[in-house]
Parts: sequence; structure tokens; C-alpha cells
Amino acid sequence: MKKSILLWIEEYLFNPNFFQKILSFLLLPLTSLYCLIVLSKRYFSKKEDFHLPIISIGNLIIGGSGKTPFTIALAKEKRDVAIILRGYGRKSKGLFVIKDKNRILIDDIKISGDEAMLLATSLPNSIVIVSEDRKKAILRAKSLGAKSIILDDGFSKVDIKKFDILLKAKEEPTNPFCLPSGGYREPKFLYKKANLVVEEERDFKRVVEIENRTERMILITAISKPKRLNPFLPKNLIAKYYFPDHYFFTEEELKELIKKSRAISILTTEKDAVKMRNFDLNLSILKLTIEIKEDILERIKSIT
Repeated sequence: MKKSILLWIEEYLFNPNFFQKILSFLLLPLTSLYCLIVLSKRYFSKKEDFHLPIISIGNLIIGGSGKTPFTIALAKEKRDVAIILRGYGRKSKGLFVIKDKNRILIDDIKISGDEAMLLATSLPNSIVIVSEDRKKAILRAKSLGAKSIILDDGFSKVDIKKFDILLKAKEEPTNPFCLPSGGYREPKFLYKKANLVVEEERDFKRVVEIENRTERMILITAISKPKRLNPFLPKNLIAKYYFPDHYFFTEEELKELIKKSRAISILTTEKDAVKMRNFDLNLSILKLTIEIKEDILERIKSIT
């Protein structure tokens, strides 16, 4: 998908211009049907109790709001924890234990997906499981000795008894509608249904450092809303190349972009870097960490 198309979709969903707003309003009947289905599922589902602490890290908007780095920051504070996620973008289906408490069991990024591999490489003492069926994954995690669970992107899993944390980005969409008219996955008023809402800058902040900075870098990334990286980018960046979210790069196409731009290194995110780690490339990494306020951490600790 071309960079211009990605940016158009991002603009339409989050900050639409006049013509995009017209399209958004035309799609409102579909949005109403979508919201009806989402809310019916939420209000009529029965919650299953797995008899161990389960924390869900989620957001209401499409795309990144810091769920994965927030999960990493939270899991580092815990012992005997399993992180369970769907594994968006992976080429596999079904349940896979990517990592147990001691080692990475599956080193194939196409099976794990980029987010699960980043979690596995960042958390040496945690279990990481990918599965479309979160309930099966919870039972598997318990069998592996997990004493608590973190569900990555689990707010919509309404049939599981859990403590729901919603991340609220510093800048939310100006378009207030749900899909397909806007960038919300569920109605905005559902912030009130979360056990805890944590806001960027108020409750947590992002800290970004560039590892292996060089004089001539090109940005290559396959994350949603790539323009959110702009505040952290260096001035000496030569070019930016955006790929679809969770895209699997090839070594040849990346080398071609380096050659075309006469770059020294590729500047990329940690989530993208796990898909390039076996390539013969010079990488500069945007290392993102989340600093969570102590009172928020203490409140989360109190439930586990």
C-alpha cells in the first residue's frame, strides 16, 4: 500500500477534511449497525471467572496508543506473568506458546507476529502466548505456571472477568465516530466502563532514544498512524517510507531503499526491528519506553 493511501486513511479516520467528513456521514448507517452489534455483545455476554488476576490493556481507537510498551513496563514489575495476545498480522492461526518462563520457543516472526516477538525478546521472565481464543490461552498459561495474566488489546473480550485498563492518547481523533465512519473501535462513552483510564502525559509518558544514530538515516516503518513518530524523529532524516501495519519486510527491498537514498542506516521502531533482526542491515532503533506514574502502578499492583 502506497504511503499516500496510508496517510489518506489515517486522515479520514482521525482528522477528516471536508470531503472526508461527507464520506464519514454517508457511512453512518453502517456505523450504527456496527455499534449495535458491539454493544449487544458487551451487555449480554456472561463473564467467565478464571480464578486468577487478569489485567486487560486496551484502547478505544484504531491503531497504536502505546499498548505494547505499556504492557512491557507493567510485566517487568511482575513475576509468573503471562502475556496473551491475538498476534495481529501473523501468518499462523491457532494457539502458540512463543515463550515460556525461560526461553523463546518459536523464533519464526511469521508464526508469532511482530508484537509477540517484541514482548518475548523484551521480557526474559514472562510467558508469551498468541491465540485468537483468549480463553484457551488463559488455560494454557495457567498450566505453564502463570499466576497472573495480561491481555494485550483485551477490552473487547467482554466474556472474561478481568480488570480493564484503557489507554487514552494525548491527542484523540477529531472524528468522534466508530468504524467505518471514524477511528473508534467502540463508542467513546465506554471509557466509563473501564476499571482504570490512564492518560498520556498525565498518567504515563513516552521516552524515546535513538540507538546507533548515524549521519544519514531513512525511516522505514510498518506501524499504524506512522505520523505519531514525527515528534521523535531527528532532523537529519533523509527520507520516510511507510508500509502497511504489520507488514513483513524482505531484506532485498530494504537494501534497495538504502541504496536509492544513499543512507548509512535504517531508522525503525523496535516492533519493526524484530522483523529485520536476521537481515544484514545497519539499524538505528527508536527505543520507546513508557514511564508510568507510581500511584498508577500501585493501584494496578493492588489487584494482583
